[in-house]
Amino acid sequence: MSGIPEIRPGQSSELLKELHILTRDGRLNQDSRRKLKQVNHLCQFIAPLLQEVLGARGELNLVDHGAGKSYLGFILYDLYLKSGKVGRVFGIEARAELVARSSELALRLGFERMSFLNLTVAQAIESPDLPTQVDVVTALHACDTATDDAIRFALQRQARFIVLAPCCQAEVATVMRKHKNSSLSASALAELWRHPLHTREFGSLVTNVLRCLLLEAHGYRLNVTELVGWEHSMKNELIIARREDAPRGNARERAMQLLRDLCLLDLEARFIY
Repeated sequence: MSGIPEIRPGQSSELLKELHILTRDGRLNQDSRRKLKQVNHLCQFIAPLLQEVLGARGELNLVDHGAGKSYLGFILYDLYLKSGKVGRVFGIEARAELVARSSELALRLGFERMSFLNLTVAQAIESPDLPTQVDVVTALHACDTATDDAIRFALQRQARFIVLAPCCQAEVATVMRKHKNSSLSASALAELWRHPLHTREFGSLVTNVLRCLLLEAHGYRLNVTELVGWEHSMKNELIIARREDAPRGNARERAMQLLRDLCLLDLEARFIY
């Protein structure tokens, strides 16, 4: 274990084997090395947020949306919550077989304060099985509009922190394609998304800009940065939001202006609320 620099001090080798990050003989292949580096790097961003919440109120509820195999939730719990007596992690995942597997693994490892719910992110917004007070909401590469649903969930529960590593979101690009002709006739700026590849990439950028404006309108201060080096993941943007109850005065108006300028008013309900 000491010969593998990506493995953190105190990190459970049994957990990493169960997550198929380590092989049964304790080795790490190139793909697993990349995955572990990405998750551990994200954990380094999240760790001080957990410590701040625990220091402030002595308890913590973290909800991980689109959890998949729950790499993030398990590793956060293993590194920062396992040794204490407080702090709960909830994994939200729509695939029942992954929820069953994660629940069994948590039970086997004695991770008593981990729970897994077979829900979509949208269903989680209204679920009574989640605490009303949520401190940290995470969504690591939750596909398509699931990141937007995670934001809605976090806003409804007034989460202190929101940590997002957005994945693809086709909705904005679809609307851009729908209005491409009128956009091209209205402004030369539409050349930025005239070609299909540019539509997809520019649509992804616009989506995240609108998400940031929405969070600022609801009183969050943002840090937008890279998750890991581009050689490890093309989905590399990381948005960390801290609730400060001081809404940016013009954020909603700027978002509306952006929707108007890009002929995206079809999406007003998605990003303006």
